[in-house]
Amino acid sequence: MRCWPHLLRKLRGLAESSDGRVSGVGQEMEAILKTLMAAIYAARIEPPPEGLPVRYAADIARLQKLCEAHQMDDHPALRSVVREFLYDWKVILRPLAEPHLPLSNNAAEQALRHWVISRTISHGTRSEAGSRAFALLASVIETCRRRGVSVWRYLGTVIRAARTGLQLPALPAIPTTA
Repeated sequence: MRCWPHLLRKLRGLAESSDGRVSGVGQEMEAILKTLMAAIYAARIEPPPEGLPVRYAADIARLQKLCEAHQMDDHPALRSVVREFLYDWKVILRPLAEPHLPLSNNAAEQALRHWVISRTISHGTRSEAGSRAFALLASVIETCRRRGVSVWRYLGTVIRAARTGLQLPALPAIPTTA
């Protein structure tokens, strides 16, 4: 997924450019993305019968046309942003087809925050294998935590299985809400 607030910040930067042409493109792209974002939030409450991609086809087409028209632009920031949109087009616009998807990556960033702080405090690992082990352990711990399972109990099961040559257990299942 792509973080729409980050994309909006980039478009706001273009919109505030001292170059009038770049500013105009940035303002138009920003307005379209804000319209689409508002539509996604509204669709979470009451989805339109025809679906967002159909209802907002003209806005989507205009955004794509702007990106394609400026992908070889002389202005490096504009060129970079529109190429980013074109490169990740399907991923960026996926929430229109699936409005329940998050528009920001805040949850992912918050989940990683304490691991990044830990890495900073410890000055990281000293090898590629250490980095892989740290990342794997962080992922297992975070998965268990989010699924309401004891990390220590799960890791004990994994270690016990490894020592006895048994198949390692899968990660704990995602809890179902009934």
